[in-house]
Amino acid sequence: MQPALPLSNEPDSLCILRLSALGDVTHVLPVVHAIRSRWPNTKITWIIGKLERKLLSHVGGVEFIEFDKRGGLAAVRHLRQVLRDRRFDALLHMQVAVRANILSRFVHAPVRLGWDRARSRDMHHWFTNHQVPAAPFQHQVQGFLSFAQALGAGPGQPVWNLPTTAADRSWVEAHVDLGTPLMVISPCSSHALRNWDANRYAAVADHAIAALGMQVVISGGPGGLEQRTAAAIEAAMSKQALNLVGKDTLTQSIALLEQADIVLSPDSGPAHIASAVGTPVIGLHAATWSLRSGPFRSLELCVDHFREAARRFRHCEPEELRWGTRIEEPGVMDLVTVAEVIEKLESVPVGATHPAA
Repeated sequence: MQPALPLSNEPDSLCILRLSALGDVTHVLPVVHAIRSRWPNTKITWIIGKLERKLLSHVGGVEFIEFDKRGGLAAVRHLRQVLRDRRFDALLHMQVAVRANILSRFVHAPVRLGWDRARSRDMHHWFTNHQVPAAPFQHQVQGFLSFAQALGAGPGQPVWNLPTTAADRSWVEAHVDLGTPLMVISPCSSHALRNWDANRYAAVADHAIAALGMQVVISGGPGGLEQRTAAAIEAAMSKQALNLVGKDTLTQSIALLEQADIVLSPDSGPAHIASAVGTPVIGLHAATWSLRSGPFRSLELCVDHFREAARRFRHCEPEELRWGTRIEEPGVMDLVTVAEVIEKLESVPVGATHPAA
């Protein structure tokens, strides 16, 4: 017989299965804090990807089990061995993917909580025995928090508490002038068709410098797309930006986003990280809908043309599409104009105190 939800007693241990991606991992942090607030003695174990673990390297009070997503069968066997003699009161199966479903079978728990059928893919619901309530048009942060609520840990307002270290903050201070308003452009999503044109980023950056007296930093990982995009933005600018692409660690990047006055980014991990640390984010959306995947605390700053994209590329209203649909088509991000982004930029009170993270 399945244990009923919500749980009537404080659980001894819970296991979270969420391997990726960086943005979604930030969405899971409020779940951890909600559980801790309700049940401070519960041991939390999190099965997570190696890169995502680096993002949370300064988060304490959680046992992280890293899974190497590039490790093939050897990584699968290793995880099975690690979990072979472990028992948990509940599994929070938060990832809908074939690989995650397979890995979930290694977690021994009487309660196996997953997504509702509408948000299930790849037979995800076959690997769970409880589902979170269906909630049409729900932001991902609220969707993840529904796992805590289903267990009996009322979510309240999301809390992130994504820490940075003095060393990482010192790295930022060595590279930027904290006495000058700072805009960070993180121009690349891992999904290339979500990305904005380099010339448009350059136009906004030039305006930020010339009209608003800001300094502009271009930030991103060491990959080829990030390097090429940053170089293209620099080449198109009439002013000077600081290109830090590939020059920081993941935790230094968090500190940089934390110190910024404004971040400009498409639907990407850095947009959600910046939101988590309390920095205003101008999110660029047309391939995805900000109502679902925009920076949670800056939804009013998003420039969102998803509705227009649905009409143009799918010939329907966005409400008719499956929740979470991506419209990753060539030219879709051209719907976002420079003028709209500048209008949002000029609406942000530079130097305002960040909300509590």
